[in-house]
Amino acid sequence: MKRRTVLSMEQALSLPCATLRFAQLGWRVIRVESVGGAGLPGDPNRYIGSRAADDDRRSYFIAPNVGKEAIALNLKDQRGRDLLARLIRELDVDVFCCNTLPSRYEALGMDAATLRRARPDLIWAAISAMGPEYPDAPGYDPVLQAMAGYMEVTGDKDGPPMLTGIPVIDLKAGDELYSSVLLALLERQETGAGKEIHVSMLQAAASWLITLLPLIDFGCKPDEITRSGNEHRKFIPTNVYPARDGYLYLAIGSDVQWRRLTAIPKFAPVASEARQTNEGRQAEREQLRRDMVALTMQHSVDELLADLAAATIPATRIHDIRQARELPALRDRLTRTTMPDGRTLRMQPMAVDVTGALGTLGFAPKYGQHTRQVLAEAGLSAPAIQELAGAGVIA
Repeated sequence: MKRRTVLSMEQALSLPCATLRFAQLGWRVIRVESVGGAGLPGDPNRYIGSRAADDDRRSYFIAPNVGKEAIALNLKDQRGRDLLARLIRELDVDVFCCNTLPSRYEALGMDAATLRRARPDLIWAAISAMGPEYPDAPGYDPVLQAMAGYMEVTGDKDGPPMLTGIPVIDLKAGDELYSSVLLALLERQETGAGKEIHVSMLQAAASWLITLLPLIDFGCKPDEITRSGNEHRKFIPTNVYPARDGYLYLAIGSDVQWRRLTAIPKFAPVASEARQTNEGRQAEREQLRRDMVALTMQHSVDELLADLAAATIPATRIHDIRQARELPALRDRLTRTTMPDGRTLRMQPMAVDVTGALGTLGFAPKYGQHTRQVLAEAGLSAPAIQELAGAGVIA
């Protein structure tokens, strides 16, 4: 398989997570960052979190950016814009990505029409808050969680709206760009044509409202599309339950599972004729929750999980992140990188095992680390590169 080249004007989290997936496949990913401006140079995420390697490679920046090269161009300068087009042409770039405000695409020379003059079959892909129809809307995950209704359905029933503990909209948008690019490359193999892709973070987020949004036209009750804490809105009983020494999560997804649950001697007291169906349990959900809590509190987590496993009832201890990392199904699938001081850093696994993918990737690059090397590869002489650096066109 041909090793693809991706050039990505990226910052923050959504797009770096998308291009990380290309790096994991062994593709060449060159991240482009800005030169000049106020404040610290390049991607602001470089400076977020504890100092992991040095000042511009802090803890929040590392994992999404391993396995990449980094260059810095001043696209406010025509010479910088010319360099961007030259790189696409000379490095045989397959995919260009960006997550800049759409209103800035043309001014920075990164719009699809401009860059496809350098390579007509280029795959051009962008992530923005709500697509090019809303060119000045900033794409921040927490704001979009609030806008898309995620916060309204997250948290305790009587508590305030809450963010999820994971930046799910950033990650969803990144995955949509990744899959869309793969589809575009497949189509290019058949047609020879490039493609322009726009990922709206809001639309991507709303596509996950599959269990909620259609209920509106079904005439749902208000409590069906608002917060319900850890309790499932439809499948009863599915919730967090306290044990004598901790908590467990138990999920009943069918009447068959309910019968298996109540066949366990410990759980027999919660059974009744009215509770034989999910509809009946829904009608008694508050009393059933109290009955379940009274029962589970009499036993240890291990006792309960042993009985539930024997009856093939979905249930688990509630793990923290350290415990999740050590699960047998995950611990041998973690990706890795080597820090500048030689320590191994274990990171998230790939979403799906892929034959030939890289389990170990190079450490995240410093700001502008590969600028001169990449420009030389594109045919620029050392004096020309030095002149561009002196003029503030590159860093």
